[in-house]
Amino acid sequence: MTLLPSRRAFLMTGASAAACGMLSGRAAAQSAVLSTSNGFRLLRATSKGYDGSIPGPLLRVRQGDELSIRLVNELPQPTAIHWHGIRVPNTMDGIPDLTQSKIEPGATFDCRFKTIDAGTFWYHAPSTLGGPMARDLYGVLIVEEKAPVQIDREIVLVFDDRPRATETFNTKSNERLRFRLLNASKARLLSLRFDRHAIRVMAIDGQPAEPFLAHESHVSLGPGNRIDLFLDAGLEPGASASIFLDDQKAEKEVARLVYDAGEKRRASPLPDPRSLPANPLPERIDMRNAFRAEAPLHAIASQKQIWAPVAPPLTQFDSPFFSVTRGRPVVLAFPNQTDEAYGVHVHGHHVRLLDNFDDGWKPFWLDTIMTGPRRTTRVAFVADNPGKWLLHAQKLGDPETALAAWFEVT
Repeated sequence: MTLLPSRRAFLMTGASAAACGMLSGRAAAQSAVLSTSNGFRLLRATSKGYDGSIPGPLLRVRQGDELSIRLVNELPQPTAIHWHGIRVPNTMDGIPDLTQSKIEPGATFDCRFKTIDAGTFWYHAPSTLGGPMARDLYGVLIVEEKAPVQIDREIVLVFDDRPRATETFNTKSNERLRFRLLNASKARLLSLRFDRHAIRVMAIDGQPAEPFLAHESHVSLGPGNRIDLFLDAGLEPGASASIFLDDQKAEKEVARLVYDAGEKRRASPLPDPRSLPANPLPERIDMRNAFRAEAPLHAIASQKQIWAPVAPPLTQFDSPFFSVTRGRPVVLAFPNQTDEAYGVHVHGHHVRLLDNFDDGWKPFWLDTIMTGPRRTTRVAFVADNPGKWLLHAQKLGDPETALAAWFEVT
């Protein structure tokens, strides 16, 4: 059994898939209009989601531009906002008791940072705050590439733990669609199959990947994962095809592509797409001087406590799990000594998934990785973002069981 995405396929395993809620490209565009104040877009945290909707408004910004958000806490409890997958300054990471103070009821917090990477990201209340209210506070952040990408239309699909009706998307023959997929469920794997269409994986967790055709038009995402797909609409006018969710018992239709019966978008399909423009991440990681550490997925390891149950304050440990100087390569191993699968989110950095038997790595970057039961998963990254950074380990299938640790880059 594997829970890890490979270059050829993303395999669904062992845990039940999420129910889904979907945010179409059309609905996303309408929800992106926000009120402003002194150059900041206002974003209100309410008991019914950000700006009163679940998901919250889709935010868009161009790569290299500054994102300025003023979070207004209209909740009866403290909150914060975490920019998942975005390489932000440490003070913007949104982890109370580690990178900032809680945002008290009635207070505001100004988030301002330059967007380094283009890609599909998301924002949410940090899991360390807990509670059902925190789970409802999330939305999508899209950082657009500086140069236009050759697509005809974009569709954003957000999957969470809420049942919703099947969504219908209209298309034309020989149209190229860009799907941005987000698994916003807290502790579930998501498995999707696109019927009668080849799908090409273009980016994973916001970072461009070497494009490849998904095996049997099937992809899986762990909690927090994102995948960008290109789909060339190759059926004849008037046709239709389904997108299915696999819950291990039967496939359920969650979306449908309906072809216009009129003219085709163009006479022939577009040529195979080139890779998306690379983000500023290292092409190679020099492993010779790498700092290496293990974080077994249980509370005690070698008489030193690494993980703690997710609950404030995160500063309960006198020292971080490890501390490295800025620019040093890091290799982390996550031996999963339990009978359950875990997803681990590394804050402030993107990581390469290492091969099982050597230090070779997969041709994609991740910020959230899956590790199966009784397996060891290893990742490598360059610790180039100074500050205190959270490691968050979530047991799949159990939204109430999570572990936290932190490391420091000096």
